[in-house]
Amino acid sequence: MTIKPGDAIPAATLIKATDAGPAPITTAELFGGRTVALFSVPGAFTPTCSAKHLPGFVNNAADLAAKGVDEIVCISVNDAFVMGAWGKSAAADGKVTMIADGNAEFTKLLGLEMDASKYGMGIRGQRFSMLVKDGIVTELNVEEPGAFAVSTAEHMLAQIA
Repeated sequence: MTIKPGDAIPAATLIKATDAGPAPITTAELFGGRTVALFSVPGAFTPTCSAKHLPGFVNNAADLAAKGVDEIVCISVNDAFVMGAWGKSAAADGKVTMIADGNAEFTKLLGLEMDASKYGMGIRGQRFSMLVKDGIVTELNVEEPGAFAVSTAEHMLAQIA
């Protein structure tokens, strides 16, 4: 079953990319008591993800904060080392928190996984964004396969009152 607005974020442990190395973080720690803009990409360093998706959130970080977003989180079914390197290459430090869901466990709990095996990528996360307030999904934007429109930072900015 796919998560929907009004649902609570499921309990899981993810891996945060930090300067000191990978660090576990629970969804309760990440989403509890605050507003988080979460977006998922099929893969770090992939064309649309690197050229548009992550840069859009980096460039709009101050505008999202001005609308009450406490943290912007990028998640992908990659390892924390890759997510950390990708964040550094995109100048995301201090703007977007890079989170690894290396085994797709959280993505599967959300019901937002996809099989990219025919591209040699295995199970990945769909491209989506969501706004989460105190652990509850308030907005969910899932892209059609191959699309890049509703999961953008600009779309999310327009959704926040």
